[in-house]
Amino acid sequence: MRDTLDRPNPLPREIAPGIFWLGECLEQRSRGRVYHSYNAAYLVVGETASLLVETGHPKDFLVIDSQLRGILSQPGRAPLRHLFLTHEETPHSGGLGRILRTWPDVTVHGDVSDYHLAFPEFASRLHWMREGDRIDLGGRAFVAVEPVIRDLRATWWGFDTGARALFPGDGFAYSHYHEDGHCGLLAEEAESLDLDDVSAVFAEKALFWTKFVDMEPYIERLSAQLKALDVRVVAPTHGLPIADVAATVPLVMKGLRYGSETAMTPTGDMAFQNLVKREA
Repeated sequence: MRDTLDRPNPLPREIAPGIFWLGECLEQRSRGRVYHSYNAAYLVVGETASLLVETGHPKDFLVIDSQLRGILSQPGRAPLRHLFLTHEETPHSGGLGRILRTWPDVTVHGDVSDYHLAFPEFASRLHWMREGDRIDLGGRAFVAVEPVIRDLRATWWGFDTGARALFPGDGFAYSHYHEDGHCGLLAEEAESLDLDDVSAVFAEKALFWTKFVDMEPYIERLSAQLKALDVRVVAPTHGLPIADVAATVPLVMKGLRYGSETAMTPTGDMAFQNLVKREA
């Protein structure tokens, strides 16, 4: 779905050296407002090989494929050799078959337990990754790391050693406001973005289990991971990339806490209760 105001797509965008943000916005209606979200993919370009993180939503395949070709056609860019999937949900892996057919040299990495059932002809190109496994891209490596906040059982997160970028899938999921011009911006550039609110909206829709657990152990583990890896960039599948981890991540964590700290309404829409108070 194209942007409501038919503005040019601001992506692709290089958000850190050798890391390109791909895709386009998806409209979602919630609580009487039109929220935008990304089902983003990211291209990590090394000296000898490039790696794609996620395939994007099936609707975005033609956009992402065009963006990939534009980036990789530039002189000195290493060819696409690898695809890493955080998990098998459609917005993350829905373009898998078309990637495998369109890019015959690409191998797939992550938890690949189910993909051979859909694509048995490509079974030899599916490669398991466990925590700590590395893919050498030349001058940088892509590493499988603990998925602190899982969407599905098969979830894995990734980490790029070159830009020290974390790819957390649904772990930092939030929407943004099209009317405020947030599309294609880093989180820190979207000055009017109410991160704790929009993080709570997405947790309510996509990470429903966060309503029923104490989130503090997850937040503590996530904080420890960010410190241990010295993460400097966070590149979520559903949300604006984060370039100032110290300033922005605490706001996302506040949104994750919201679900377990607020009483549910009869409809289960806790964030709406908060919105009513703000607008009163």
